[in-house]
Amino acid sequence: MGEFLRAALTFPAALFSFALLVIAGYWLLVLIGGAGVHILDGGEGAHGDTAETAGLPVTVTLSLGILIAWLVSLAGAALTGSTPLRAVTLAVALAAAWAGTRLAVRLARRMLPPERVASRDDFVGRLCVIRTGRVAHDFGQAEVRAEDGSTAIVQVRCEETGLTAGSSALIFDYDADGEFFRVAPYDSALDPHRSAG
Repeated sequence: MGEFLRAALTFPAALFSFALLVIAGYWLLVLIGGAGVHILDGGEGAHGDTAETAGLPVTVTLSLGILIAWLVSLAGAALTGSTPLRAVTLAVALAAAWAGTRLAVRLARRMLPPERVASRDDFVGRLCVIRTGRVAHDFGQAEVRAEDGSTAIVQVRCEETGLTAGSSALIFDYDADGEFFRVAPYDSALDPHRSAG
């Protein structure tokens, strides 16, 4: 154990040892949060990391890179005794970390399904609920629910009158030039897919 600690606290492994402790602490907190303990909850609407690096979350990529660099530099610190050789070990550790994370990202791209990006056309054919006092040919907003369950407030236009706040409407077209959806009044009682109550 003493030999291990000596190698972990010797250059170049010492450069990565502290970072590895921080990463280990982060993943421990993630595990605690996953177990339903919300000691670091940021309140309603708090979200974790969503940025991704070509298929892998940034935290995974960074953690993997630090782990690889630490393992290579630990082996180098244990096997070499001179400072010039340890400097070479640092360069090798950084190169190994870069190559390892790059390989992991490539594998993730091949193995993980591509993320489908929602488009405005996905709302065409959906029902919406009018959220403004009225809808006219030049004014109106509505709330529409996407396939994943999320909602969005969109600009809507209608040539007919009668659409007011709380009314249901059917989105039947998207005007890319005006960046709004065309809607028509919709009576849910006429929906052939409505469950008989």
